[in-house]
Amino acid sequence: MIIQSKIRIAFIAFFVLSSCSNLDPTDTIKDDTSFNVMWKGALKKMMHEGDLSAKIDLSDLENTEHLYALGAIENLKGEVQIFDSKPLNTLVAGDDLMFDKSFDKKAALLVYASVNKWKTIAIPESVKSYEQLEEYVKVSAKENQVNTNEPFPFLIEGTPKSFDWHVINWKDGDNAHSHEKHISSGLHGTVEGVPVQMLGFYSNSHHAIFTHHTTNMHIHVKTDSSKIAGHVDGLTLGDNMILKLPLIESL
Repeated sequence: MIIQSKIRIAFIAFFVLSSCSNLDPTDTIKDDTSFNVMWKGALKKMMHEGDLSAKIDLSDLENTEHLYALGAIENLKGEVQIFDSKPLNTLVAGDDLMFDKSFDKKAALLVYASVNKWKTIAIPESVKSYEQLEEYVKVSAKENQVNTNEPFPFLIEGTPKSFDWHVINWKDGDNAHSHEKHISSGLHGTVEGVPVQMLGFYSNSHHAIFTHHTTNMHIHVKTDSSKIAGHVDGLTLGDNMILKLPLIESL
């Protein structure tokens, strides 16, 4: 019996060593900081086919931890913003912006991911414009092991010099879509010098899906006071702002 036990232990040790020897020394083991970007709906379906129907029920994602999502409510009757599993959806009622903090909505377009940990990066003072931010997001992602050939989320925090925003409120039966009409259909404006949190998704291969054809980013915003939330149409960054990227750790 003692001899059999020694043989069994030796066999297990050999199996473990053999298994380890099959690992490429360049392989890395990812922890729970990995993420997957998902999306439902497509901008081109809205713009060219007038398909504004619901593609996902937000309640299906209600139990998702550390959920970050943005998009448009079905029939283009508002905007979806979810920060760390907390919705701050916005709709238009006359001249008023209405807020919905529930998952009781359906979306015609939604981009989303679950991100457990973020890495904080100080944005250089030289980065001010939307275009400069887009380039900086790409470069920073590459430097921090985020695969820029796949879509990824990011956060912007701080006080921008200004940002342009809108909340869509599309007229029923109007089939002539344009980005300009989407902006003017509901409430829109420019805000200056107000602290915010912005959620964005970057992709160089999803134009007319969840980014417009002229940009690799889709960004939504909420002010720290939660008085404004919606789609970002333009921005100028302020000083001391930060970028947050999904933290990628290798063991």
